[in-house]
Amino acid sequence: MKIDHHLHTIRHSPDSVIDPLDLIDHARHIGLDGVVITEHDYLWDEEELSELSARAADLKVFSGAEISALEGHFLVYGLPSLSAVPPGIPLAELLRVVVKHEAAIVAAHPFRWDQPFDEIIATHGPVFHALELVSKNVTPQTRSRTEALLRSHEMGATGSSDAHDLSAVGCYFTEFAQPIRSLAEFVACLRSGGFRPGHRPGVPLASGPVS
Repeated sequence: MKIDHHLHTIRHSPDSVIDPLDLIDHARHIGLDGVVITEHDYLWDEEELSELSARAADLKVFSGAEISALEGHFLVYGLPSLSAVPPGIPLAELLRVVVKHEAAIVAAHPFRWDQPFDEIIATHGPVFHALELVSKNVTPQTRSRTEALLRSHEMGATGSSDAHDLSAVGCYFTEFAQPIRSLAEFVACLRSGGFRPGHRPGVPLASGPVS
């Protein structure tokens, strides 16, 4: 299954211009099997997602969140709410909440904005279920540094668009070996492995292609 699990909509991310209904139509058109909306520090609830699910047919539609932690941005999936993870939360505290709820955490665009991600790994260890290897906000240089980390630490690698406009949706995605029918199954797959990053041919690829 091909899932783009890092993207934003105009409804709850002020830096995005993607209408949620357009997102669903476009994701189906380009052949994605699922999308996970990750607004900045906002989690869509099931009632809100029902509008999109009604339009999505067999496209899976879930919600996570991009948490603006003290040390950078981290994609979190499977929390019941964000009440315990406010913007600016220290990473150590965010990790405790993730562990408590058996959620999944992916480091968004490591090393972006001069983030000292090597220091983060040295301090906390290889605690992430995956590092975002490719997205429209991962450069070849930061990708190279992330690849070096992945060679020395056992963590997964994902691909996603980090789309804020419709044209970027699905430029990168993560391909899962198992079928995913629910958010719980998506979280379980991130936690257990069995996925790899991929890209859509014929679109701009800021991080380069994925072999």
